[in-house]
Amino acid sequence: MSLVKLLSQKTKMTLFTTPSHGQNNVIYSPLEGMYKIDISEMDCYNPQEELNQAQLWARTIYKTYSTTFLTNGSTSGIIAAVLSCTPVGGKVLIASNAHPCHFNAVRLAGARALTYDLEIDKNWGIPLETKPEVIESYLDRYDIQTVIVTSPSYEGIISDIEEIKSICEKHNAFLIVDEAHGALYPFSEKLPLSAVNIADFTVQSLHKTAGGLNPTALLHCNCEIDVRPALEMFMTTSPSYPLLASIEENIAYLDSKRGRREIDYIIDRLDYMREKCCGCEFFGDDPTKVLIRVPGMSGYALSQILYDKFGIEDEITNDKSTMLLCGIGTNKNKLDKLEQALKRL
Repeated sequence: MSLVKLLSQKTKMTLFTTPSHGQNNVIYSPLEGMYKIDISEMDCYNPQEELNQAQLWARTIYKTYSTTFLTNGSTSGIIAAVLSCTPVGGKVLIASNAHPCHFNAVRLAGARALTYDLEIDKNWGIPLETKPEVIESYLDRYDIQTVIVTSPSYEGIISDIEEIKSICEKHNAFLIVDEAHGALYPFSEKLPLSAVNIADFTVQSLHKTAGGLNPTALLHCNCEIDVRPALEMFMTTSPSYPLLASIEENIAYLDSKRGRREIDYIIDRLDYMREKCCGCEFFGDDPTKVLIRVPGMSGYALSQILYDKFGIEDEITNDKSTMLLCGIGTNKNKLDKLEQALKRL
């Protein structure tokens, strides 16, 4: 039985257990459905066994050594990966502009962070990819146990993970890839190559582009390391089974014909929009990230015009460019509205 089916079952038992709402005392009515499937570890349900089976099933989808469901975002996956493979006092190589969780993971592991700077594209105001030769130069000079690379970047810039992994193997260093923004990659050949089957650890956020609920995510492992002891050090012992069930359903959708068709449709529709909006300039490796600039206009000005005149809010902006994030849930109406706004610009 799947975790999703288990939560839909009704029990005849009288429960004096957590959660105390007992699936019927709904305090916040917009979440009534959530209350009805919110359970804990109890004999009449035993959701932990179903969760284990769901994660084993996910492993077969992604073809990994293990795939772990996360309900505290990619942050928890990064921390667990670092704790799992980095000894106390070890060195971890990360980008100087990395997400705060990279630095926090190093601190929690009792390790030391070595940082490298990414080249900034002055025309677009964004950091570019992690260059393999930079990683190799650090590994040649220092005894580094772990390397963390963010790919894709927030703006959709891809690094050569295969080459970086080869360099890490040569120096006996673990590679962790923060692929938080690349959860769609394993399900379309029109998207960049995923790190899931390359890196030792890959973290993906389902809630960013894959249509998942905040803050659902995945931790993939390709080496024979059990990440559960690390996760148990800081994750709650009372997880949200509705969120965990949503992860199971999310993966099933992405891997389905319908889900794959939706991903490809979004990519094709965005490619068409880029062709039609010839007054705008686009940049980046990930077609689901609309990184845009308009000649003679700052990114901040573009962002304000989209918001004030067209009712469109972007994901992130800098002085040179603006980025609009697309993914599962970016329907035809939204894309048509964006195209018309950009054409008018």
